[in-house]
Amino acid sequence: MHADMSENKRAIAIYSRKSRFTGKGESIGNQVELCREYIRSHYGEGADRDAVVYEDEGFSGGNLNRPGFKAMMKASREKRLQAIIVYRLDRISRNISDFSGLIEELSRLDIGFISIREQFDTGTPMGRAMMYIASVFSQLERETIAERIRDNMHELAKTGRWLGGITPTGYASESVKSVTVDGKARKTCRLKLIPEEAETVRIVYRLFMETSSLTLTEAELMRRQVVTKNGRYFTRFSIKAILQNPVYLIADPDAYGYFADQEAELFSDRNGFDGEHGILAYNRTRQEKGRATVYLPVKEWIIAVGQHPGLIPGREWIEVQERLQQNKSKSFRRPRSNEALLTGLLYCACGSRMYPKISGRRTEDGRQVFSYVCKMKEHSRRSICDGRNVNGNQLDRAVLELLGMIEEDPDVFAGRMEQSRKNYTGGHAQYEEVEGQAAAMRQKMAEAEKKINALVDSLAEIGSSSARIHITGRIEQLHEEVRLIGEHLRELEEKASGSMLSAKELDRIRQFLSVFGNCLENMDISRKREAVRRLVDRVVWDGEIAHVALFGERREEAGEKNGGVGSRGGK
Repeated sequence: MHADMSENKRAIAIYSRKSRFTGKGESIGNQVELCREYIRSHYGEGADRDAVVYEDEGFSGGNLNRPGFKAMMKASREKRLQAIIVYRLDRISRNISDFSGLIEELSRLDIGFISIREQFDTGTPMGRAMMYIASVFSQLERETIAERIRDNMHELAKTGRWLGGITPTGYASESVKSVTVDGKARKTCRLKLIPEEAETVRIVYRLFMETSSLTLTEAELMRRQVVTKNGRYFTRFSIKAILQNPVYLIADPDAYGYFADQEAELFSDRNGFDGEHGILAYNRTRQEKGRATVYLPVKEWIIAVGQHPGLIPGREWIEVQERLQQNKSKSFRRPRSNEALLTGLLYCACGSRMYPKISGRRTEDGRQVFSYVCKMKEHSRRSICDGRNVNGNQLDRAVLELLGMIEEDPDVFAGRMEQSRKNYTGGHAQYEEVEGQAAAMRQKMAEAEKKINALVDSLAEIGSSSARIHITGRIEQLHEEVRLIGEHLRELEEKASGSMLSAKELDRIRQFLSVFGNCLENMDISRKREAVRRLVDRVVWDGEIAHVALFGERREEAGEKNGGVGSRGGK
């Protein structure tokens, strides 16, 4: 191929993708090597060594939300590529809309696209036409798989059984006698009522019906000391999850009318809504790797009458949904900008975080006047914590003055932190232990994700076999496992980051301190906030004094070492 000098400066890209690791067949490595052979034969000997490789392993071809693909497109838009080569067309995408948009964009950027297996080259009109045709069939395959999965959900809905995952408050999951599906015996699960938890659910609904407010419901539950099954206080998010969950809805005529009006798929006729059992809704969410869970509209739900007893009458549950919808337009909006420095670092003596609350007034020099308020105090309406607010402007200024004093002798301060690090009870041992647990969690998450990818791939291979029902249920269980592992992993990583201060971190802090004081006045608010976070572990407000704990210090000693920072409180 002949190319001008501008093309020679632009790289050839190789893109490879596989939804799961197998170590054989069309693996990432095999795809890349086949693409290199193509480059050697068409672009000249040695050209393959200069090729840029972009890889995505463990990602589906159903969408373009993949890190390697995004990096490749960024390079394309920056005019750093002259051609993109893939081993097979569906390595890029199985979605015709995504694919056609990609080809059009590459054409505008004057970047060629070549698929080796199909022998398509967008450099020719016939190549472009054939590529579109192949992508249509690729999407057809994907939509056929999706249709089969939905058909399996229909079969599950007929049984009205519980598929597993997090058991909703008010119920426990129990195995029931074997049933026969396509002539094969298997066990299934259903939800069993837990009376004391069921009463908690009824209280949540009753309070929301009285207040029409998640915040007021949360406060009243705290005041009454009503807690979750894990012994924690309810939050607005956990309350909303209970209020929106159709599992509590009694299958009565009102419920039937609601779902019929919403055009949901119903797998029971009106007579099946017996006014006793609860509802099981399938296909409520869409979960894709790398994206947040999407809650689907009711018309896409698959509704069945479950084997468990319902708790909330249809008319009440429907009214709750209507009130939640109305509250969306009135929901709280966090201020887009504020001048608070200690957000995320300041804690009340009760243990809850304190957050800035802007008054709308301004100081003489034009700054926003704000206070720091205890989250527990606000949410519980003073029933659990009644600590004093603190003047945010004064506290921020006092903390900055304290940190500015450190500049006078940064080596002494850094040395003291090093001594604290060495003497910290359980420091290194605790760090090693937590890191080991986190590594095990990462491995467990990776294994679960590989299982999900393997099961999804297998759905396309088994046809209409009855095994599809088992596979679909297992995929949903694994998705829930990954979510729970992710939450646990984040907790471990936070614990590990706070259990030990490395020598490298100490060096950075020492260097930072040497210029901190001189630069402080010239920093904008975002840089000041970043500077404070480099030095301060947390600040605790006891109603009179703010105790500043610097990184490397034991928190119980922080007040003594730094003397604390006083500031005027509020209500």
